[in-house]
Amino acid sequence: MIAGAVPGSVLGAWSREPGSVTGRTVTLPEDVTLPFVIAAEAHVLVPSTEWDPHVHPAHELVWVRGGTMTARVGDRVFTVAEGYGLWVPAGEVHAGRLTANIRLYDAFFAPERVPRAFAGPSVVTMTPVLESLLIHLGRVDLGPDERARAEAVVFDVLDPSEHQFAVQLPHDEKIDPIAEALLGDPGDERSLDDWARELRTSTRTITRAFRSATGLSFSQWRRTARIHRALTLLAEGHEVRDVAEVLGYAHPSTFIDAFKRVMGTTPGAFVESSAASTVRNT
Repeated sequence: MIAGAVPGSVLGAWSREPGSVTGRTVTLPEDVTLPFVIAAEAHVLVPSTEWDPHVHPAHELVWVRGGTMTARVGDRVFTVAEGYGLWVPAGEVHAGRLTANIRLYDAFFAPERVPRAFAGPSVVTMTPVLESLLIHLGRVDLGPDERARAEAVVFDVLDPSEHQFAVQLPHDEKIDPIAEALLGDPGDERSLDDWARELRTSTRTITRAFRSATGLSFSQWRRTARIHRALTLLAEGHEVRDVAEVLGYAHPSTFIDAFKRVMGTTPGAFVESSAASTVRNT
C-alpha cells in the first residue's frame, strides 16, 4: 500500500494488532520516471505490517506471496490470498494489513494512460502471465519499446476475478458495533438475542438492518466474516481444527461446510491451491 496518508481519517481504520508495525506510505516508487504507464516494485516484509488510511494518485494493483492481505476500501473489507491481487482505483481511501514474513508486490498505473477501467475496487486473478509481466516491468533497464510491448499485454490479461473475497460493511449505526466486534473477533459467539439485549433493540431491527445494508442476514454476515479471517489463519499455517476452534465452530466439519458455502471449496483444497500458486510463481 504505497500512497499519501490521510491525516485524521477514520475510513478504513481498525484496531492495531499486537506485534505489527506501521508501514511507511509514499506517493510512488522512488525510481519512477514521469510520465509513466505502469511502475512496479516488490518488498519483503518480516513483521506483520499495517497501513493507516491513505490515498495515492495512481491506480494500484497489489498482491502478495507467502501470506494474505486484508484491506478496507470504501465500504468493503477484502481478504486477498495467494494467486489474487487487489485493484484500488486512484484517489480511493484504503487501509491495509499483511501477515508476517510476506513478499509484497505493487504495480501502479497512470490513470490517464490506462485503456480500460474497473467499476471500483476489485480482486484480480494473478495469472502466471500477468504476474510475470508486472515483475518484468519492475526492471529499470527496459527500453521504451520493450516496456510498451509488455504494458500492452498486461491490459489484455488484466481482468476482475469471479471471486471478490469481500465483506460488505454496513455503515449503519444500529449494527456497526456488531460488525466491528465481529471483525475484531469473528469467534465472538454472542447470538442475535444477545446483541439485541446489549444494544437495547429488537432482533427484528438488527435483522432488517443487516439485510438492508449488506444483503445478508446476521448469521450469513458473521459466517462471511469468519471465513475471511480463516483465509489469513490458514495462510499462516494453522491447522483446520485449530482455525475452526478460534472462529467459534464446535466441530471442524461445521467449519468446513461454512467455508465451502462462502469460498466454493474446502479449506484443505484452498490451502493446496495457494501452495501450488506459490510454487508456480517462484
